[in-house]
Amino acid sequence: MITLDDALKLDRRSIIDLHREYGNSGFVSMLGMLNFDKLFVKAEGVQVWDSDGNEYLDFLGGYGSLNTGHNHPYIINALKKVQERPNFMQASLPALAGVLAANLAELTPGKLKHCFFGNSGAEAVEGALKTARIATGKTAIISTIGSFHGKTMGALSATGREKYQEPFKPLVPHFDKVPFNDIKALEERLKKGDVAAFIVEPIQGEGGIIIPEPGYLKAVEELCHHYGALFIADEIQTGLGRTGKMFACEWDEANPDIMCIAKSLSGGIIPASVFITTEEVWNKAYGSKEKCLLHTTTFGGNTWAAAAGIAALEVVINENLAERALEMGNYLQDQLNELNQRHGLIKEIRGRGLLVGLEFEQPKGMLDKISGGALTRASEEYLGSLVAGQLQNKYGVITAYTLNNPNVIRLEPPLVVTKEQIDHVISALDSIFEANKSFLGMAVKSTGSIISSVFGRK
Repeated sequence: MITLDDALKLDRRSIIDLHREYGNSGFVSMLGMLNFDKLFVKAEGVQVWDSDGNEYLDFLGGYGSLNTGHNHPYIINALKKVQERPNFMQASLPALAGVLAANLAELTPGKLKHCFFGNSGAEAVEGALKTARIATGKTAIISTIGSFHGKTMGALSATGREKYQEPFKPLVPHFDKVPFNDIKALEERLKKGDVAAFIVEPIQGEGGIIIPEPGYLKAVEELCHHYGALFIADEIQTGLGRTGKMFACEWDEANPDIMCIAKSLSGGIIPASVFITTEEVWNKAYGSKEKCLLHTTTFGGNTWAAAAGIAALEVVINENLAERALEMGNYLQDQLNELNQRHGLIKEIRGRGLLVGLEFEQPKGMLDKISGGALTRASEEYLGSLVAGQLQNKYGVITAYTLNNPNVIRLEPPLVVTKEQIDHVISALDSIFEANKSFLGMAVKSTGSIISSVFGRK
């Protein structure tokens, strides 16, 4: 057995070998293609350091899990205060989970009140879907094309990309999808009268940072209620200040019947998630002694997770992180728009607050014709990762592409990011775009293995 003390002394090569031998070897190979398999050993705020002493800016932010920054001292100190308490006692009511539930009821919009705590975003989605079915007595669930709600079976059935669903079919039955930001398509499906709930992200994150038209979410709320369906807002990535408001659905003054929150609920310190619903829905689903144990979990609402959650909410409020996200996000987009005027690789800049996506232009012209379209196929799958690779390996900026649209890289830093740190990222992108006038040039400089494998496909 490897002790913790020995584990903390392992070098990068040893960690890679352990993951290759005992973990996800394919993922190890994928990360290694772009030198993304570094060993990070220290983190604070927006900054992280690797085992070689190199400093990086984290503009990925744990896919929205680090709104308060890495290892926020106030949250770490909160955990020290509870270290002697039992972490979970099933035959009791966890005190801090009750407090966190009350605080969330105070902060969330509309009549949301009753909480069920879990450990991950997918678990929150699973609970929300089950709650919608039992509360309404209906079976159909509608989600949107291009959505991402997780990869457990129920959440995967709602996720809107075939790539992740196909290997696991048949999925959970009675799941349908409509285009995002299409009220008419939603109403046509709701008219059948069998819909338990419509689950939607206020902004599609993994879909490529897609923002709906103003009023879309409010119209969703009204349509769902008109046809007797519940409105589930998946705020797992957009919640807790990320978009410039505490929750993104507040931009439309929309009040969901169920909301899913995770990622930054504990400040990224401990796995924690929750779905919160109205008293009416909760009572229909679990509001009796006969029903109260129909949906349970072992670790949800444990002392450490709840303490971290209470402290994280305090940080978001006391440091005005939602307001800061809006200010820094506007600054970031202004700088990106200026950058866009100087280079031809950027097709579109989309975002709200500090959830920003850059979509790149596809290659055109003779070179793509010569390659038989291979260059376009490579660009669609790898251009985002190639830009992310250069940002990290040459300029010390950590980013990643979005899962459902790999031609988009996300800029999603902790909400404590500064203008100086944003300026560094803009300067890095400027240098990358100036030095790489085409996708092929970027591919050659970034990794020969990717481009050679792509051109070898038929």
